[in-house]
Amino acid sequence: MQSQEIDKLIKIIAKLPALGARSARRIVLHLLKKRDVALLPLISALQEVADNIKKCPICGNFDTQDICSICSDTSRDAEVLCVVQDVADLWAMERVGLYKGQYHVLGGILSALDGVTPEDLNIEALFKRLSGGIIKEVILALPATIDGQITAHYLLSRLKELPIKITSLAQGIPMGAELDYMDDGTIQLALSARKEL
Repeated sequence: MQSQEIDKLIKIIAKLPALGARSARRIVLHLLKKRDVALLPLISALQEVADNIKKCPICGNFDTQDICSICSDTSRDAEVLCVVQDVADLWAMERVGLYKGQYHVLGGILSALDGVTPEDLNIEALFKRLSGGIIKEVILALPATIDGQITAHYLLSRLKELPIKITSLAQGIPMGAELDYMDDGTIQLALSARKEL
């Protein structure tokens, strides 16, 4: 039997994605056994992130700067905007290193089952960005799931009213897959073979 403090830590870690109570117990036990090389550096890193990371008001990425390093990078193509579901998808695209445009994080996708409506997502901010006249192409890089495709269809219906080229990642990303779980080669291929909608 563990102390209340350890039990509380296990419960917190068990709430993380892809972890359950068993995995959380193993992680906590490892952290306790490796206090100096695992636990204390983790505490320090978590505190640093909590104190310094901000959400970019332009794209929704996380960074230490008020305007993230992607949005403030003048060498990136300001005429191309890649719309993604979540920051994890943005990071997956950046990991590949092929895309050099800007991003817009929706913060989720439409879902009738979960009650997620357009008002719950960062959609109006997207159209506000598009009204500036700088962006010439929007890449819809949304999951190949039913909800992802419903979200893409909703955005497409509104984007078609604007004088902007609309593309999506090429098919080949398996149905039901999410960018964060794709290997770099698959993302590269899908990005380079994107098609106009």
